[in-house]
Amino acid sequence: MTVLTHSTTAEELLRIPDDGFRYELVRGELRKMAPAGNTHGEIAALLTGSLVQHVIAHQLGKIYAAETGFKISSDPDTVRAPDVAFIQQQRLQKIGPVEGYWPGAPDLVAEVVSPNDRYTDVEEKVASWLDAGTRIVIVINPRQRTVAVHRSHSDVHILSEDAMIDGADVVPGWSLTVGSLFA
Repeated sequence: MTVLTHSTTAEELLRIPDDGFRYELVRGELRKMAPAGNTHGEIAALLTGSLVQHVIAHQLGKIYAAETGFKISSDPDTVRAPDVAFIQQQRLQKIGPVEGYWPGAPDLVAEVVSPNDRYTDVEEKVASWLDAGTRIVIVINPRQRTVAVHRSHSDVHILSEDAMIDGADVVPGWSLTVGSLFA
């Protein structure tokens, strides 16, 4: 990840021309990220597909793919883009249509750890999602073939391949075997 040094706003981030990279904005600091690799993309797609099927079938809300920005703080602005996000239907109705970045945190976020990700950066992302109000942060680690489910800074469950991820009260009725993400 490359950090660009001048202070940037969410509005400026929206206007950055497509150069093949992903960007996030953290406390006004623009962070450039390389495109995801093959394994990362496969895992994110498997998780997205599972969530989309369940969420649509039960009209629970909306799923957002990678590249979707969420403005989770202002002055200085922070815009994060998770690999997968979910917002519950009642929140969608309360906020209404949105142009630009969603104003706030999703209810559920999933991040897939890439080979070039530093664990400190992943931990920082998890903390920023939780601090902004995300109720479940799922961190998928392909190298260790595990999933960490964060419901708060202290409520973290590490799941092995034979365990199930479930949506609990955030995505009711949804579950997925951890091992299916690594098949």
